[in-house]
Amino acid sequence: MAKASARHILVNTQEECEELKTKIGSGEDFAEIAKQHSQCPSGQKGGALGEFSPGQMVKEFDDVVFTAEVGKTHGPVQTQFGYHLIQITNRED
Repeated sequence: MAKASARHILVNTQEECEELKTKIGSGEDFAEIAKQHSQCPSGQKGGALGEFSPGQMVKEFDDVVFTAEVGKTHGPVQTQFGYHLIQITNRED
């Protein structure tokens, strides 16, 4: 069964999500931005969500984690929780 590890940053607005993505794109540390801005408790761990399988996260999140390129920052991805930036750190199909 497929498994993946990812980290994310959760914020309220698409605009804030875009701003943080720009900062990460210009070299700022994903984990530091997660600690400062993420509204998910995982922010304190640099946004790390650990390892999970398809179906354990909301569909919009799963769709990115199990199809998009590993190592890149993806988003904004809208879910019922808000807007996410997602970085896939590892995936096994």
